[in-house]
Amino acid sequence: TTDDVLAVLKPIWTTKAETASRVRGRIEKVLDAAKAKGFREGENPARWRGHLDHLLPKPSKLARGHHPAMPYENVPAFFADLRKREATAALALELCILTAARSGEILGMRWTEVDLEKKVWSVPPHRMKAGREHRVPLSARAITILRQLRKLGTGDFVFPGQARNKPLSNMAMEMVLRRMELGDVTVHGFRSSFRDWAGNVSSFPRELIETALAHVIGDKAEQAYRRGDALEKRRKLMDAWASYCEPRKSGNVVQIGKRKQA
Repeated sequence: TTDDVLAVLKPIWTTKAETASRVRGRIEKVLDAAKAKGFREGENPARWRGHLDHLLPKPSKLARGHHPAMPYENVPAFFADLRKREATAALALELCILTAARSGEILGMRWTEVDLEKKVWSVPPHRMKAGREHRVPLSARAITILRQLRKLGTGDFVFPGQARNKPLSNMAMEMVLRRMELGDVTVHGFRSSFRDWAGNVSSFPRELIETALAHVIGDKAEQAYRRGDALEKRRKLMDAWASYCEPRKSGNVVQIGKRKQA
């Protein structure tokens, strides 16, 4: 009933707006399928337009929450703990952080997108939020992870799931974090960790950092004149980030851009 749907949605509707919206949509699809197969009758209680839109605040009016992020100062110690875990999902999480990629981009990664010799991962437009190809320079550690996986895998996906021809579950990396008992830290939040490190510690230009995050920079006119993606300049940025993330003893000094970070 509508009351059942509201009981599920109301606790998260204003605090986890995006998740709540997805949950509503999935409930609606399940109940539509049930009606089509004759398992239920009547209107769909999870329908938004003309129904729940009268009972819940519009999603557009809800503040989009930030993904909880780990302070970048804690990432090297976190990596030391993460590498003790042998699960494929742990390797996926480490690669996701090293490349500052979105979780869906990592989980959908195919071997045809990866050039181990040139150390580049080319994500096709249909898998990118901005709808255009994104080339990711791969650090030495990222290449090590991929070569390790290449020896084990035979399928199309770099991180294959249990089902045939399917990638790892979209919850796999989040479950690694939960098992590590890190509170409300999220996979997506590590993009913020990278952004904070790059902005606060390194001396790399803002435009380069935003390009590394696959963010659209400037207006349409500026984008039209921006022909290249500064791959080699971004390689220095991602190598510096990988060096910073590397577990190390206190007192070691790592070159970060033009500055030094103890």
